[in-house]
Amino acid sequence: MLKSLHISNYALIDRLDIDFDPGFSVITGETGAGKSIILGALSLVTGQRADSKSIKQGEDKCVVETVFDIKNYALKSFFDENELDYDEHNCVIRRELTSSGKSRAFVNDTPVGLNLLRQLTDSLIDIHSQHENLLLGSGGYQRKVVDIVAQNGSLLDTYGKDYNAWRELSAGLEALKENAGKSKADWDYIRFQYRQLAEAQLQDGEQEELEQELETLAHAEEIKTELARIDRLTNDENASLSLIKEAFTVLSRIKQYIPEGEKLYERLRSLYIELKDIADEMTSFGGRVEFNPSRMEWIENRLNELHSLQQKHRSPSVAGLIEIRDSYEKRLLQIESFDDEIAALQKQTEEALERLQTSGCKLSEGRKKACEPIKRQLEDMLSKLGMPNVQFEIQITPLSGFAPHGKDEIQFLFSANRNRKPEAVSQIASGGEISRLMLSIKSLIAGKTNLPTVIFDEIDTGVSGDIADRMGRIMSAMADGGIQVISITHLPQIAAKGKAHYKVFKSETDEQTRTQIERIGKEERIKEIAQMLSGSRITDAAIQNAVELLK
Repeated sequence: MLKSLHISNYALIDRLDIDFDPGFSVITGETGAGKSIILGALSLVTGQRADSKSIKQGEDKCVVETVFDIKNYALKSFFDENELDYDEHNCVIRRELTSSGKSRAFVNDTPVGLNLLRQLTDSLIDIHSQHENLLLGSGGYQRKVVDIVAQNGSLLDTYGKDYNAWRELSAGLEALKENAGKSKADWDYIRFQYRQLAEAQLQDGEQEELEQELETLAHAEEIKTELARIDRLTNDENASLSLIKEAFTVLSRIKQYIPEGEKLYERLRSLYIELKDIADEMTSFGGRVEFNPSRMEWIENRLNELHSLQQKHRSPSVAGLIEIRDSYEKRLLQIESFDDEIAALQKQTEEALERLQTSGCKLSEGRKKACEPIKRQLEDMLSKLGMPNVQFEIQITPLSGFAPHGKDEIQFLFSANRNRKPEAVSQIASGGEISRLMLSIKSLIAGKTNLPTVIFDEIDTGVSGDIADRMGRIMSAMADGGIQVISITHLPQIAAKGKAHYKVFKSETDEQTRTQIERIGKEERIKEIAQMLSGSRITDAAIQNAVELLK
């Protein structure tokens, strides 16, 4: 239940505070007094679009704050799941808008996103604005009404999950088939490229080794000559090895007599061993080096082959070619496995479609069962609202496929006259008939949705007299059923039904015009309703009539 509303710096409102009671309340006021402004401010806390132009001229920020009593609406788990403080008697919802265009929302002083704000307030309040009457002709709105009355919430959840799963699998299957088709078209090309690279028997590091070997073969004679010279320098009788060996032999006889003698001896001996190993390796290598024209030719051909493959595949190295070869092999294996993948995914998609058909049929059955009770109750209410010959039907047409909300197209058919066949509501109903039909629908679904608060913004448009009185009784009956009902109205018959009456008015000064609201007592109510009856000049008859209406 909405307990209070605070508005500051919104449009013509500098500050406004209203406390609301349970039951049926009415809000009245002259056209242009600002009733719609108050409703626009209230819509901000339900997550509606915010416009910085709504901020009162000259101010930097506007604030709209509501307090709800939520103890009877099982919302504790929602607050826990979203890590919000829970106060069942005073749930404070605030929306702030700055002149820079920034908007912030809070639930019990915790910042929240607009999606979460809408999710919460959808469970707390329903604002029926004047333009919502146009929604009555919408198939989506009509379907929503049927689902609410049918209590199809869990069926809709199941169907929605099945629908999304089927759509995802179907999209994946189509993408896989498309990819398979393109890949199979490239099969010959990929296989040729793979074979060429596979037959090349590529080895990582091979190119560098061959290039080095080619360099050695190209300089074979020069290498052998220089290595022979090194051999003479190291192994002849007066060469370095002999001299170093003689040196460490001499040192061995005196090493114990000089500082660090042992270390110097070991270093000299190690030098000899290392130099001898180097000399032996060079001698061995020199013995293996031979000028081999056929080997050179083979290496050159092999390098040319590698260079050609690198240019063709735009790879800087043999390692890159190996990666390309492996990727071709992977694609070939993938193409070969497409049929198995498609068959598996096809089976999953068919199973998902079966589940979707089952949940879709259950949803359709639930809707069909609700049609007769809806028809009966609406015709009964509309008959009481001055349409004794009303005909109302719900037409359910199966769709050729599946839609996000089921496999049905739902249309409300209506006729206020016995001799006219029911037609689509948007094509046949007058403004007054739309108002009465919408109020009847709201009354029908209010108890099903367990909504704490319903606000009607001039839902009585196009009616007057006895019909207005009956519409007031329906709203009052809704309130007696435990729903807080607030009606913005221009009709005295409805205004007189409210247990609480608020008047919206403008106050003018030389500097500004301000919208204000106040709760009026018995005497003020008589005057207000009398004015609604007779206009600006209040007559004694209007006063007497107002008294009677209030009784």
